[in-house]
Amino acid sequence: MAFAFQIQNLSLRVRIFVAMVLLTIISTILMAVVSIYQFRKEANEYHKERLERKEIAIKEHISYVMETTTYPLTTENLMLIFKDRIHEIADIHNLEINFFDLRGNLLRSSKNNFKKETALPEIPKHVLNLVSNTVDKRYVDINKKNDITYRSSYSIVEDLKFKPIGILNLPYIEDEDHYEREINKFFESLGKVYFFMLLFAFGIAYILSAYITHAIKAISDKITETTLGQKNEKIKIQSKSQEINLLINAYNEMVDALELSAIKLAQSEREEAWREMAKQVAHEVKNPLTPMRLTVQSFQRRFDQNDPNIIQKLNDYTQTLLQQIDTMSSVASAFSTFASMPVQNNERHDVVEIVKRSLEIFNENYLFFDANSKKIITQIDRSQLIRIITNLVKNAIQSIPVNHPNPRIDVLLWEEDNFFKISVKDNGVGIRPEDKNKVFEPKFTTKTSGMGLGLGIIKNVIEIYKGSIVFNSELHVGTEFIVTIPIEH
Repeated sequence: MAFAFQIQNLSLRVRIFVAMVLLTIISTILMAVVSIYQFRKEANEYHKERLERKEIAIKEHISYVMETTTYPLTTENLMLIFKDRIHEIADIHNLEINFFDLRGNLLRSSKNNFKKETALPEIPKHVLNLVSNTVDKRYVDINKKNDITYRSSYSIVEDLKFKPIGILNLPYIEDEDHYEREINKFFESLGKVYFFMLLFAFGIAYILSAYITHAIKAISDKITETTLGQKNEKIKIQSKSQEINLLINAYNEMVDALELSAIKLAQSEREEAWREMAKQVAHEVKNPLTPMRLTVQSFQRRFDQNDPNIIQKLNDYTQTLLQQIDTMSSVASAFSTFASMPVQNNERHDVVEIVKRSLEIFNENYLFFDANSKKIITQIDRSQLIRIITNLVKNAIQSIPVNHPNPRIDVLLWEEDNFFKISVKDNGVGIRPEDKNKVFEPKFTTKTSGMGLGLGIIKNVIEIYKGSIVFNSELHVGTEFIVTIPIEH
């Protein structure tokens, strides 16, 4: 497990380099194994064929002796027929020769080192059965002792009328020295070639890994530097690899899309801020209009009209004041009309996919997302849901101090009782107890910049969908906002 974890942490360049070197080593080992197997196979075939050739030659020699002898061709006479000739045949063919009777008892041997008091060797019964029952009346017994292979050929000896009269045994020791020398020479040559091949593989692997990963590293560096809200440079590298060029083109297209998204997002935030401000202006202006109008009208009715000029003055004053009040009312109505929320464009969307895409604009590596469902389909305005997510996440990022040792933001999405819920939790400074009741009020903010309209706006959006937003916060520990919206099928 630890080794696998270390491999996963290696860069692509190192992986390519290691893979090519390992491929060279493995191929060399396989070549050596196959060569050894081939040497062994050839050696086995050589000894098998050599024994067969010697057996054929010795049998022809034996047949010649049997054709020229004056002794009757019987089992008992084999000792006399080959009394002296067996040594001659063994010397000519450089191979030990043994004659056995049909019961497996030794009759004559070219070895001649068996003492009279010593029990003479016999053919094992299973070998005797195999020799007698095979079609060609022949069997080769193979044994290995002390890393030396012993072959022993047993075949029927027939008279001139093809009647079995005995068994010919040819012991044969395989000489492995020749093939061992060949294998040693092969490995010596292979070692020299392998050494230079390994050096060559190191060089080629290094060059290829550097060539392949050069463009990828450039893309990686650019992606690391890419942030929302600033001018991001495109990659101008041209690679000979089609796959790398596709990756570069995809990154450059993403930069264009990101820049456009940043412009749209900034414009949308400004529009939302002004809409909320318009609501506030309309509210503040409309409130005093009615009492002012009533006061002026009352004053007009009760004013003393004995002064011949005062009536004209009063009428002029009243008319002017009423005109100003009507003007303020018109302005307030215009602001109120401008502040009205845009028409919702509700369509069937996957909430999981929208939340994922909303989080892609953030570059913070301490931002984590998890969902308990692969898809949550509902009727919703995609842009308004994106606005909710980006606003909550941006507030969470801004709540974490720059010098925080271990910043973390968790965005969780889950489905519960025909509702989908979104949690945005941070480990920032938290909200002071005296400010908790003001969080969703327009123009309230704890930041040094901004209008404080964000949470108020998204609260209105959520309530339009008959949802709710609540939060839990602990000072110097962190804050969690939970959005609950019903699923519309």
